[in-house]
Amino acid sequence: MSELREGFESPAVRAEVAESYISYEDFGRRFLEYAASPDRIAGAFEKLTGEAFEFGPLGAGPGKLAKLSAAVRLEQPRLNREPGENISFELVIPLDVDLLIDLSVDRYPFHVDGTIHLNLTVRTAEPLRVLIEIAEPQPSNVRINVASASRRGELLRIIASVDHEIRRFVSRYIAEEICKPNIQAATNIDVAARLDAAWKL
Repeated sequence: MSELREGFESPAVRAEVAESYISYEDFGRRFLEYAASPDRIAGAFEKLTGEAFEFGPLGAGPGKLAKLSAAVRLEQPRLNREPGENISFELVIPLDVDLLIDLSVDRYPFHVDGTIHLNLTVRTAEPLRVLIEIAEPQPSNVRINVASASRRGELLRIIASVDHEIRRFVSRYIAEEICKPNIQAATNIDVAARLDAAWKL
């Protein structure tokens, strides 16, 4: 009798077990949310944090007489989840720039701060991969504030198209960085290969 009792499950128990199941569709969605969690994605781009690079001198303004040079530093990125059916994010990377305009007869320093905005979308691909698709950054994705110490420097900034040159160079630099192997590896998850490796263990 005790053996029968041990092997018997009441309808309530069976219902409780059944409620732990989820559909394949729900499982897939949960898996994607977990695989592409904000912390995981932000961590992939933390490799850019603290990166510093320089550009110039570049000719700018009428006759390219002004020479622009700058030192750029990338700060800690932050990630914002975008509303919608797709799993997508806006990655915001703060930047700090020390800029110098050299006119041979005079030099004008500027301090620039701003942000780079990248659009990321989670995709699924054959045979069983999760991809973090990064829209190629454009100059319009770079937003900056330029501070000048003088009115003449502010006028020179406009004539020399300083804002445009900064946006253009920074967007090109970021486009090159996100194509590097360490970023590509973090944004291309081969689920099948990882499951096969885990199964062997």
